Amino acid sequence: MPDMSASLALTHLVPLAKEIDENKVTPGVLGFIVFAVMALAVWGLMKSMNRQLGRVDFTEEVDPKTATSEPEPAGSAGSGGKASPAKG
Repeated sequence: MPDMSASLALTHLVPLAKEIDENKVTPGVLGFIVFAVMALAVWGLMKSMNRQLGRVDFTEEVDPKTATSEPEPAGSAGSGGKASPAKG
């Protein structure tokens, strides 16, 4: 009896399989796996880039042409370890 039900199920599925366009190309499981691997790689690269940019400690060096002989007082607005934007 199990053989009869299997063959009956196959005869019902054959017309459904013929409705699928044989010229249609789909990415399938392999396409999904490739896309998922690429997405994980981009996520890892972005995480690494964020970590590397967090380590950057940028302090602007004084241009020797415009430097004054006297250093700025400790309480001035330009101190604090952060570079001020150039004006002008």
